[in-house]
Amino acid sequence: MGFVRSVGGAALVFLAATGRIALFAAVAVSHCVRPPIYGRLILRQMISIGYYSLPVVGLTALFTGMVLALQSYTGFARFQAEGAVATVVVISITRELGPVLAALMVAGRVGAAMAAEIGTMRVTEQIDALSTLSTNPYKYLVAPRLIAGFTMLPCLVLVADIIGVFGGFLVGVTVLDFNPGAYIQRTWQYLEAVDVISGLVKAAVFGFVIALMGCYHGYASKGGAQGVGAATTNAVVSSSIMILVFNYFLTGLFFSR
Repeated sequence: MGFVRSVGGAALVFLAATGRIALFAAVAVSHCVRPPIYGRLILRQMISIGYYSLPVVGLTALFTGMVLALQSYTGFARFQAEGAVATVVVISITRELGPVLAALMVAGRVGAAMAAEIGTMRVTEQIDALSTLSTNPYKYLVAPRLIAGFTMLPCLVLVADIIGVFGGFLVGVTVLDFNPGAYIQRTWQYLEAVDVISGLVKAAVFGFVIALMGCYHGYASKGGAQGVGAATTNAVVSSSIMILVFNYFLTGLFFSR
C-alpha cells in the first residue's frame, strides 16, 4: 500500500502542476490577443530572443551539418551510397536537427534568463508593485515574451537550416571531394516544402513552450535567491523535456502514414 500511495501521490502532484501550467497558459494567451499591446516590450524581447541568440544557434547548426555530413558519408560508404549524403543532410537538418537543437540552445539561454528575471521580480515584490500601479503582470511581463518566442524561433530555425546545410556542403566539397554542382543538385532534388514547413511549425511551438515555461516558473518562484535558482533550473529542464515530447507528436502529425 505504501508503494501505491507514493505512485498515487506523484500522479496527483503531476496532474496539479499540469493544471496550473494550463491555467497560466490560458490566461497568458488571452492577454496576448487583447489590447493594450505593448509593442516596445515585444520588440525588446524579439531582439533578446532572436538577434542575440543568432551566434549560438548559428555555430550549433554549422557544426551539426558538418558532423552529419562526415557521419553520413562514413555510413553510406559501406553500401556504396555516398551520393545520398546531401539528401540526408538537408532532410535531417530541416526536419529535426535544426528545430530541436536551436530550441534546446534557446531554452538554455533565454528560458533561464526569463525565469531568473521574473523570479527576481517576484521575490522582491516588484510584480506586486505592478499590480498596485494597475499594470497587469501577465500583459506587461508574460505576453510580450510569449509573442516574441512564438514569432522569433521560426526565424532562428530558418537561419539554422541554411547554415546547417551550408556546413554539410562545406565538408562535402572540401573534405569528401563531392562535386559542388552535383551536391547542390541532390540537395534541391529531394528537398520538399513539407520538410521546411514542418520544421518551422515545430519551431513556433517550441518557442511558445520555452517562453511559457520560463515565465511560469519565474512567476511561481518563491523563497528568495534559492527559489529563483530552482525556478531557473526547472524552467530549462521542463522546456527541454517538453521540446522533445512535442517533437515526437508533431513529427507523427506531419509524417505518419
